[in-house]
Amino acid sequence: MIKDSTRYARLVLLLLTVAYAFNAMDRGIISIIGQAMKVDLGLTDTQFGLLSGTAFAALYALGGIPIARLAERFNRVNIIAIAMVVWSSLTTVCGLAADFTQLLLSRAGVGIAEAGCTPPAHSLISDYFEPSRRTSALSVYSSGISIGYLVAALAGGYVAQHYGWRAACAIVGLPGIALAVVLKLVVQEPSRSRVARPISDEFGEMLAVARTLVRDRRALHMILGVTVGGFANYAFYAFAPLYFNRAFGLDYSTTGVIAALTGGIAVGVGIVVGGYLTDRLGRNNPRAYAMVPALGTLLATPFYLLTALSADWRLAAVFLGVAGFLQYMSLGPTFGVVQNSVESHRRATATALLYIILNVVSLGGGPLFTGWVIDHSGPSPADATRHGLLVLGIFYAWASAHYFRASSVQSDSM
Repeated sequence: MIKDSTRYARLVLLLLTVAYAFNAMDRGIISIIGQAMKVDLGLTDTQFGLLSGTAFAALYALGGIPIARLAERFNRVNIIAIAMVVWSSLTTVCGLAADFTQLLLSRAGVGIAEAGCTPPAHSLISDYFEPSRRTSALSVYSSGISIGYLVAALAGGYVAQHYGWRAACAIVGLPGIALAVVLKLVVQEPSRSRVARPISDEFGEMLAVARTLVRDRRALHMILGVTVGGFANYAFYAFAPLYFNRAFGLDYSTTGVIAALTGGIAVGVGIVVGGYLTDRLGRNNPRAYAMVPALGTLLATPFYLLTALSADWRLAAVFLGVAGFLQYMSLGPTFGVVQNSVESHRRATATALLYIILNVVSLGGGPLFTGWVIDHSGPSPADATRHGLLVLGIFYAWASAHYFRASSVQSDSM
């Protein structure tokens, strides 16, 4: 029998959040060890952009929809556990790479496997939590991205400093295998309504979900907002550790601590606060689901710019922390709107479609674009990186405009 108590639901949420933290940790370790890896293998910033974004994103997109469709039909807990074993193993394998090609292939494999985490996890969470608590629950889950980045920054930075970047890959990769076993033993698959459909109708199901999200103008602008904002976020946080190293001469361990505080703690608190604040305000005003991200992103924009303009690394770190707190308040509300826009048997697919957009456009494009800008800027590596980060301010303002547009649209999704 499935346990349905509030306490058990919170335990499920905790375990899924930890699983997502491992997902984010294995994905984000590249940005923490990037400078050491670049020096060892002689990589360009464009190649680093491919490794930190495009290689992961392209294969995530390939695996996202098939895995999501399996999650609509089969045991979601099994899917997450198997995916976790695969991506954790491949992250460890990254540390054995001898050249750029081997790293590229390993990162591509991580991308395919990590597609098996969030779509089924969002679907599970939506089954365990009713709509009035769903945005808060999804925000807690989403905070796993900052927890993972925090651990990757602290552990990865320290290990890279003292034992090398290859050891850092192993230290963040191997523990995920043990967590996969715990997840499988503890989390139970809840019963859910299923619509019997032939396998041949899978493409039609995907189109139906896509049409639903496009026709809901509020959901559409929320998706556009998080996509454009994500384009800037993935790039900014991929190159921020390199910026602190190049502009201020900080070592890997120190830049790891900065990344942990700004991209881990500050971002994580912002994600959770954004979810709970939106659920609270949304009880009386549905526009809150768009206004919280709109205001947060708008207010964050100048702080991102100040991060790149500051002459003191301490001020730059503070500005980056404030920016991350404000801007990442958008995640929970966006996921809540998307989940509430579709039927229960289509939730994993809706999340998969959103994450394909985020990974292909945002993760795939942001770091690659910024790496290209840095490679073609000057005169020094520090000035070039600063220029690349400043350009991203345009995308933050653009994202905010979409959220404000969503706040003016009437929708039945909330």
